[in-house]
Amino acid sequence: MLRANHCCEYCQSQDKYSPNLFTIDHIIPEDLGGTNETENLAYACFLCNRLKSDKITAFDPITQSQVPLFNPRIHIWTQHLSWNEDFTLIIGLSATGRSTISELRLNREKLVDYRQALLPFGGHPPGYL
Repeated sequence: MLRANHCCEYCQSQDKYSPNLFTIDHIIPEDLGGTNETENLAYACFLCNRLKSDKITAFDPITQSQVPLFNPRIHIWTQHLSWNEDFTLIIGLSATGRSTISELRLNREKLVDYRQALLPFGGHPPGYL
């Protein structure tokens, strides 16, 4: 939680504004050999964790290939993902970013509404990006 600055390490939602509890995601699922070591754990909102499930790769809509999903322990968010001009949509900068946006639905309607609602009050985007 502290390492993630209280934000989902995938969609960047902040836990203090979420009606749902955040969860701990196994970046590499235990079924695929992942461990409970902190380097394999990510702080995630409930839906990002649920949508990621036991996946480590996803389909990139541009290259038409399977690529690794964003891994917050080895990837830098700003090298794979970015905000659009009004900070309501996440843009994929790489195949990994695009596949993660698609698989985890990082621009799902309710999440975009959440971002729009927080903007006027300075609650979005998270200040550390």
